[in-house]
Amino acid sequence: MKLSTISIDLAKHVFQVMGFTNTGKTLFNKRLNRQQLIEFMQMQIKCRVVMEACYSSHYWGRTFESMGHNVGLIPAQHVTPFVRGNKNDSNDTLAIFEASCRPFIRFVPIKTMAQQEALILHRLRERLLGTRIATSNQLRGVLTDFGIIFPVGHKGFNEKLIDLCSDESLSETLRWLVNDVYSEYALLNNRIKEIEKKLKSEIERHPLGKVVLSIPGIGYLNASAFIASIGNGQAFASAKDFAVWLGLAPKQFASGNKSIMTGISKRGDQYLRTLLIHGARAMINHAGKKQDALNQWVCQLRERKSFNCTAVATAHKLARIMWTLLQKNSYYTPQIAKEITQ
Repeated sequence: MKLSTISIDLAKHVFQVMGFTNTGKTLFNKRLNRQQLIEFMQMQIKCRVVMEACYSSHYWGRTFESMGHNVGLIPAQHVTPFVRGNKNDSNDTLAIFEASCRPFIRFVPIKTMAQQEALILHRLRERLLGTRIATSNQLRGVLTDFGIIFPVGHKGFNEKLIDLCSDESLSETLRWLVNDVYSEYALLNNRIKEIEKKLKSEIERHPLGKVVLSIPGIGYLNASAFIASIGNGQAFASAKDFAVWLGLAPKQFASGNKSIMTGISKRGDQYLRTLLIHGARAMINHAGKKQDALNQWVCQLRERKSFNCTAVATAHKLARIMWTLLQKNSYYTPQIAKEITQ
């Protein structure tokens, strides 16, 4: 019988590989190490290869595509319901195959190396920001016992820290402590700025960078993260699907004739959703200064709703605009607001 699909359960060193015909009959069930997997896949006829979208899946996806295979990555949450019996590598591999046969499964696009490099920079920046916050909070706490209070905010903390480094009224131990923390804090600031500089230069050179940057409320950090995560949005059938994937759509509880809509679902990538909502907040603060249709819509919504509700709704609209422009590969053009006739 002819091989139709290969299902692979990924791991770090050992991989479970199962082959199936187009009728679902199992042809082989092997346990291979990394080198054996590469050699084995090179010998197989070109077919469909399905894997769970998880650790190292994009690397293996690119590797198998270079061999001529048609690769599909399945979101992990869609594989779990198909696991039968005890959890083991064989049952997981079988579940991946069964999930891939479902008609409405949406596969994850394989990311390029450039996309993954950009996302690594974003993750590193997030870790450094967390370390910087922890460093400042710790120093704020320990110096409170000495009657030293720092101003609120990054700028105020940095200025106060510089003043304390040369404060002769402090003991030798405290001055040493402050100078040591200042060196660490300055290093973190420099590393964060270097990463942001790198992200900015990369997104400005990207073909879709100017498209996303033309949208109100979208800066280079947002643009870099979204393009690295979704490309041109080819994985989504519509702007609505993209907004739902971001978790910006309301949750629905429906049964029979009764349907209740609650808060946003918060599904999808939390980092992308956070960036978009922060961009929407910045847009709301300046919406009253502009007269185009989008900013007027934001102002009218703000009059009826709370700030946070307006921010989420604006982020939802920005997500729809982003997907549409990426699909058309065209820049954002402000629309003239329609006059309300009495």
